[in-house]
Amino acid sequence: MSQTPLSPSLFEPPSGLQTHLGFELTEWSRDHARVELDFAPHLHNRQGLLHGGIHALMLDTAMGYAGCYTGDPERKQDALTLSLTVNYIGQLQGKRIIATAKRTGGGRRTYFAEATVTDETGAIAASATGVFRYRSGPLTA
Repeated sequence: MSQTPLSPSLFEPPSGLQTHLGFELTEWSRDHARVELDFAPHLHNRQGLLHGGIHALMLDTAMGYAGCYTGDPERKQDALTLSLTVNYIGQLQGKRIIATAKRTGGGRRTYFAEATVTDETGAIAASATGVFRYRSGPLTA
């Protein structure tokens, strides 16, 4: 699938978690998203490996974006994760964590998505499926 560059007009201000961890949205189009993060020591578990929670975070984030693309910066769509299933497959070998997701179906209120976490060498670390509910109102504190 050929992806067009991400339009700067579609960027949203980073969340606190995004700012803290440093991940970035690098591709975003209808039913597709890609989120990337450089390896860093603060992402490791006590064994010195990338923490499984980081895999889950990246998968969840990419799938969330994949279902919420509108193409219009004035019409933002948000969603909540209802279900997330992560399967850990292997270890990454490279220096960049890449989560690529696609929306696979759904309807007016919910959607389904799948994603994988790889690195720039193509090594696969994890895959996931998720169910998401579109938000219809403003977020509350």
